Amino acid sequence: MVLQSFRAPRPTTNPYLSLLLRSLPPDVRARTFSWRHALLGRYDVLHVHWPEVLLRGSTPARTAARRAAFAVLLARLALGGPALVRTVHNPAPHERGGPLERLLLAAADRATDLTVHLTPATAGTVRPAAPAVLVPHGHYRGWYVPPPGVRPVPGRFLHVGLLRPYKDVDGLLAAFRELGGRDGAGGPVELRIAGACPDPALAGRITAAAAADPGVDVLLRHLDDAELAAEVAAAELVVLPYARMQNSGALLLALSLDRPVLVPSNEVTRALAEEVGPGWVHLFTGRLGAADLRRALAAV
Repeated sequence: MVLQSFRAPRPTTNPYLSLLLRSLPPDVRARTFSWRHALLGRYDVLHVHWPEVLLRGSTPARTAARRAAFAVLLARLALGGPALVRTVHNPAPHERGGPLERLLLAAADRATDLTVHLTPATAGTVRPAAPAVLVPHGHYRGWYVPPPGVRPVPGRFLHVGLLRPYKDVDGLLAAFRELGGRDGAGGPVELRIAGACPDPALAGRITAAAAADPGVDVLLRHLDDAELAAEVAAAELVVLPYARMQNSGALLLALSLDRPVLVPSNEVTRALAEEVGPGWVHLFTGRLGAADLRRALAAV
């Protein structure tokens, strides 16, 4: 029995997790997470994805309760309980937690029996002494299906997905503003930003940028699968200028829907560009600038 670290899939669940459950072979029994079962139930393996999610609640009281429960769970594992397997989506949380959270995450790393890596770039980043396996991130063909007749809008850049500070939406807005509303050939351009934004300060900056620039259009809410597919299908270029990009579901979503992407150049994205072939993964170095947007748009 494998206990996954996420709850039963809902419409807002990351489809990576839903597809993982669907893809397990018949001889693997799995159940989704509850604290009661994690602490008191019987299972052979605890499979953790983003461990920091288990430590964060919607209120300070819930966060404190989760951290206490996590400490008890680690004690159970240390006393010869279930094995701990971690899929390394990113070696460290994108949003840094406090000292107690870091202490608990470090303890979880030490307790890990096996790490699963989606790309070779994260190998050795979490408990190097533990055995490790490579299971590449899958595609989303068949999961996301755009409505019939949706075609790319010429000159439309798209940034889509959960909007978080590390994804450098601010840098994208600044680079787009430098374009002055035109591409290198003088044609009109637009920037569409779509997705939920849990950070109020970032949401305020995005909304202000849209109010100041008629070429910026925003939709700050969760998109269901059909809406997300339609947004991606209508873009000429998907732009993901993340400050740190080790694994990106949004990048693979865009490629799964046959849309080219512009992403920072690093070990992971260069390998992906080579894997999928010319014309699909466009790279930039440093912080995104207007010249990068012009060059990639001209190329596609």
